[in-house]
Amino acid sequence: MSDSSRGVWYMALATFIFGLMTVFVKLVPAIPALEIIFFRALVAVVLSYWGIKRARVSIWGHNKGMLILRGVAGVTALSLNFWLIQEIPLAAASTLTYLAPISTTIIGIWFVKEKVSPLQFLFFAISFSGILVIQGFDARISLLHLGVGLVTCLFMGLAYNCVRKLSTSEHPLVIILYFPLVCLPITGLWSLLFWVQPEGLEWFYLFMVGITSQVAQYFMTRSYQLAEISTVSIVNYTGIIYAIIMGYIFFGEGFNLLTYLGMALVLAGVILNVMWKKSSKKVVLADIAIDSN
Repeated sequence: MSDSSRGVWYMALATFIFGLMTVFVKLVPAIPALEIIFFRALVAVVLSYWGIKRARVSIWGHNKGMLILRGVAGVTALSLNFWLIQEIPLAAASTLTYLAPISTTIIGIWFVKEKVSPLQFLFFAISFSGILVIQGFDARISLLHLGVGLVTCLFMGLAYNCVRKLSTSEHPLVIILYFPLVCLPITGLWSLLFWVQPEGLEWFYLFMVGITSQVAQYFMTRSYQLAEISTVSIVNYTGIIYAIIMGYIFFGEGFNLLTYLGMALVLAGVILNVMWKKSSKKVVLADIAIDSN
């Protein structure tokens, strides 16, 4: 199996496991988001450190500044995302975060010198119109939720660009490790001040948040390292299907037709953008091949 094919399979597996993680987050509505992330970070730091020792690589990495920035951006994005998952239907929260590829592209203009064409901004507008449709026709989603979702995507885009910068110089487990290294002091202090005692099955759910997110994060990072982002990103959008199914099975969540239309517009704009980038890259490579002959 080629690296590209393995990258696609890794992303498919990561997307499904991330879907399971959101279910466990939603199963502990009484636990604050930062406390959930504290438990997630505890599991992550143990598993990442164990994996790094087995791989016999330095835990500190090479580009410490970029690794710390990735950790800070990741902590911020995850905190806001977990809050959204607890506040609104699962599929709606997932749809809002699917704007992250747009913010990744826009931030990439400055971060990794990515080129963006005017046509891509049309695709961005299609996705954003879908968000407005969802917010306008689902009373469970307020302007506050919409705003938090957009800010979440900005920090997700920053984190993804950091991963893109680091993917050629750092081991994937080192990239993952810096999340709990940055996260634990922040969420640990907050949890100490505002601790909510988990009870019964909540302990198991919190543990599973840590396990599922760690496994999914590893496969996602490996996917980005093995295959082009434009190739594996489309696979990631199957997550909305998992979110709709899991939300219905576990929480009895449903939507009206216009809300589903809004979700479709979000996905359409993002997927069109990814496909356009992939096709334009092929054209550039073809032109280079012609010029070299």
